[in-house]
Amino acid sequence: MRRSLPPVACRVADTLIARGHHGVIVTHQDRPTAASAAARALGVDIGAIAEARLFLLDDDPVLLLVSGEHEVDLDRTGERMEGTLTPAPDDLVLEVTGHPLDAVAPVGHPTNIPTWVDTALARHRELWAAGGHPDAVFRTTFRELVRITAGLPIDVD
Repeated sequence: MRRSLPPVACRVADTLIARGHHGVIVTHQDRPTAASAAARALGVDIGAIAEARLFLLDDDPVLLLVSGEHEVDLDRTGERMEGTLTPAPDDLVLEVTGHPLDAVAPVGHPTNIPTWVDTALARHRELWAAGGHPDAVFRTTFRELVRITAGLPIDVD
């Protein structure tokens, strides 16, 4: 089964394993790209979907892992991160993460990206995140997500 994964999903799985996660990537055929569609396909609450979104903090790329039920308040979240937060341009997302826009994973990027993790994700026993390809997701927990990304918990609201 591992051989059938797209190369980008294999990189995500390899990174997960290197960081002590089981590395199991689940594939699906219906390719849900929105958090609500992914939640329906997985049979979970939308808040249990951890969306990896690239932003610029001042001029530096940062990754926010955001609950599917949240929109990022750029002003408040930027203030908590001690800078000005703006969405990264689409071409920069692909360049920095190596993943397509609709499937950015929390790990498996060409370089380490400073990461913050939405504290709202802690309310869910299990979380699901993109596996670097539109067909791929993996299961994790809040604590594990913070650990494998070396992320900092933050209130996103």
